[in-house]
Amino acid sequence: MNLIKKMIILSAILILASCSRPVADFMIVSENTKAPAKIELVNKSEKATAFEWMFGDGTSSDQESPEHKYYLSGKYDIVLKATDGKKSKTIKKEIIIDAPDKCLVEIETPYGALLVELFDETPKHRDNFFKLAEEGFYNELLFHRVINGFMVQGGDPNSKGAPTNAGLGTGGPGYTVDSEIKENIIHVKGALAAARTPDQINPERKSSGSQFYIVHGRPTSPQLLESIEMRSGFTYSDYEKSIYNGKDGTPFLDRQYTIFGQVLEGMEVIDKIAAVQTNPQDRPLKDVTMKIRVIK
Repeated sequence: MNLIKKMIILSAILILASCSRPVADFMIVSENTKAPAKIELVNKSEKATAFEWMFGDGTSSDQESPEHKYYLSGKYDIVLKATDGKKSKTIKKEIIIDAPDKCLVEIETPYGALLVELFDETPKHRDNFFKLAEEGFYNELLFHRVINGFMVQGGDPNSKGAPTNAGLGTGGPGYTVDSEIKENIIHVKGALAAARTPDQINPERKSSGSQFYIVHGRPTSPQLLESIEMRSGFTYSDYEKSIYNGKDGTPFLDRQYTIFGQVLEGMEVIDKIAAVQTNPQDRPLKDVTMKIRVIK
């Protein structure tokens, strides 16, 4: 083989080798760019057998076309590295996540996540809960009291890693929160409210500094609301009656506890937690842990 033929063959080999390099590419798909924003990443890479994603918020994935959720607003660089053997190609695209319109937290449980709005009408409770969540206070605590058809309660710091025979429900951060009971905020299913000690020792109805409950409830009816009005001496507005209409709730607690939030997504998670088996003290036989993320 003469020299010219050898050079032609070598050039062809180099061209083929160059063409065989991976091509990295992807598309960002999202219906909402406000936190919490869930995005889908559609991988459009070619000639690659492995993928490494960096989402720009400290997390990563090796899935081919992953989904990802951003909890905080800001500008993020999404990086995809497409690899085939020792060859790789990297591409970077930017996504901007906007801040939510409401004060939001996510409560993660073994049964799914709850997206919860914290009310501006109860600023002391809103700010306290937000502060504790940001500090990681609630992470790994338990829903230590669960009553099907009533509510699920958690937030006792003594519940973290507590043995099965431990008495729970008296712990807190060392302070209480002044009552912010509002007549027009009621105990419909998904209401987030502050636990507290009884009126006999707490006539001002101050709230626990950390313990909270989420309403599960039972079906309400006009007759039930009328009986509560007669017993309690207050009258429900037409608006409040319309909220309860056809929904579960615990109206017998209205105007006695501070409600400071409402579940927006994840009602089925409340049902799942409420259905777990419990001991005589209403503690789940299998621990139901929580992790609370601030969304901003």
